Amino acid sequence: MSGEDRQSQLAREHKERQAQRAAAQSAKARRNTFIGAGVAVAVVAGGIFAATTLVDRDPAKKVAAESTPSASATPSVALPTAKPTPTNTGPVTCTYKRDTSDVPQKYVGMPGKRPNMKLKTMTVVTNHGNIVIDIDPALTPCSVNSMAFLAKKHFYDNTKCHRLVTPETSGLFLLQCGDPKAKADGKNPTDGQGTAGYVFQDEAVGAVPYTKGVVFLTQPQDAAGQNSSQFAISMSDENAQIEPQFSVLGMVSSGLDIIERVAKDGVIVNDQDITGDGGSTAPKNPIIIKQVILK
Repeated sequence: MSGEDRQSQLAREHKERQAQRAAAQSAKARRNTFIGAGVAVAVVAGGIFAATTLVDRDPAKKVAAESTPSASATPSVALPTAKPTPTNTGPVTCTYKRDTSDVPQKYVGMPGKRPNMKLKTMTVVTNHGNIVIDIDPALTPCSVNSMAFLAKKHFYDNTKCHRLVTPETSGLFLLQCGDPKAKADGKNPTDGQGTAGYVFQDEAVGAVPYTKGVVFLTQPQDAAGQNSSQFAISMSDENAQIEPQFSVLGMVSSGLDIIERVAKDGVIVNDQDITGDGGSTAPKNPIIIKQVILK
């Protein structure tokens, strides 16, 4: 091989390596895409179109986890202004699968298969006060079961709510919590990716619109069966525009004023949050979860 041929070969190999690195970086960026608590927003025909991804993981890795109520009755639909009425009181079996995706995790074990159908409230104790959420195990038994398990394992203790978006920053108003590894500094590129190391199936998707006070689990956009530890609290009726794809967990009965006061203190805007390149817009006045209690 002549010197010129050798140089050409080396140049081609170098170019191929660059292309491979670029492809890998692009794939990583896609895994980091936010929508939801991560929220990506685009202005369309004078209005706001919002897509919501709260946990940033590869949506291609869909996991078949399921809840199987033995009773055939359909749970009642909870209106945004009313508490859900339990209708399914038969035995329920929940299935959880290990999360094998390459994201920050805090694994404390797997929930049991049989949920406690008598739980009624979930209290999120924060450094600013308590946020009380009415829950309905008849509507979302496996979601409530997961929350109860993680609460008993002190999974949420001393974690930070990593994302607070307002209409001024993203077109939506909501708070997202539950990433065990989040720094909530507006800079950490992996905020919003963390999980409990397991995933489970969707429940009560579309049961109610995501209006003010509705609490829902979060997962990657266009994904299914990838619910884990993260959840979002809707702070505006305008969030009804969010496409139904997230499991409804409950309704806030008290404590929304806490989030509203913190929102007035402002947010640390993360441009990558809006563009979908990773990271999240965080509250300037941190919201720290001291404990989660279900009873």
